[in-house]
Amino acid sequence: MHTHDSSFHALHKQGLLVLANVGDAGSARLVESLGSKAVATSSAAMAWANGYQDGNKLPLELLLSSVRSMTRTLNVPLTVDIEGGYSDDLAQVSKVIEGVIAAGAVGINLEDGSGSPELLMRKIETARKTANRLGVNLFINARCDLYLKNLLPADDRLDEALKRTRRYATAGADGFFIPGMTTPDEIAVICLASELPVNLLARDNLPTLEELQLLGVRRLSAGSSLAESLYGALAEQARQFLQQGMSVPGPSKPYTYRELNGLMAPSSTAH
Repeated sequence: MHTHDSSFHALHKQGLLVLANVGDAGSARLVESLGSKAVATSSAAMAWANGYQDGNKLPLELLLSSVRSMTRTLNVPLTVDIEGGYSDDLAQVSKVIEGVIAAGAVGINLEDGSGSPELLMRKIETARKTANRLGVNLFINARCDLYLKNLLPADDRLDEALKRTRRYATAGADGFFIPGMTTPDEIAVICLASELPVNLLARDNLPTLEELQLLGVRRLSAGSSLAESLYGALAEQARQFLQQGMSVPGPSKPYTYRELNGLMAPSSTAH
């Protein structure tokens, strides 16, 4: 079930890994069909798909059933955003990691949020121990929320980010995710200093893919933006249908029923 763990690690050494984050199995299958070498979840997209708020609110059984349905349909590695491990209790975090690995994921995102870096270090250590016990080389992507949540004055953020990438690496992380960082100067500094592959979050003011690769970035995530666009399109079309009984022109190339049904057909090599 976990033949993908080493290949997912390798993808962070081969240029820039671009991940279009999704929240359900159908979307995961669609992204894979477009040629993505791996699939990542967005915790927000997954929470919304299940009718929950983002922010450590999704019940564990729904998280795990979503992951299982994704790995059932995918032939590429899956990495799952588990927020802060859905708990600050390390025994519970370990249980979440166990479940996610059993469900077939080979990577996770773990975030510090507005909590202490020490707490995330303990969670990373817990995740590593749990994965080792299960014989899986889990890719632990440590997410640092300093920029995303404006936790420090702008002048102090880079120094603190540099400290955290070192600390998270020491704790056993495999990647460093710093959403909200967008300026080329800061990106260059963090990529040079971090011993972990650096992951950024897509933003309108971010440099191009080519520039990011030259700066040393190894992974780029869409975050919740695809889910936000999807719900926006759905609302527009549903509103028009409810008012007039007809659908508005959708995207320039909507999928047909036949195409989507074909896309979901069982694959002989899927898990």
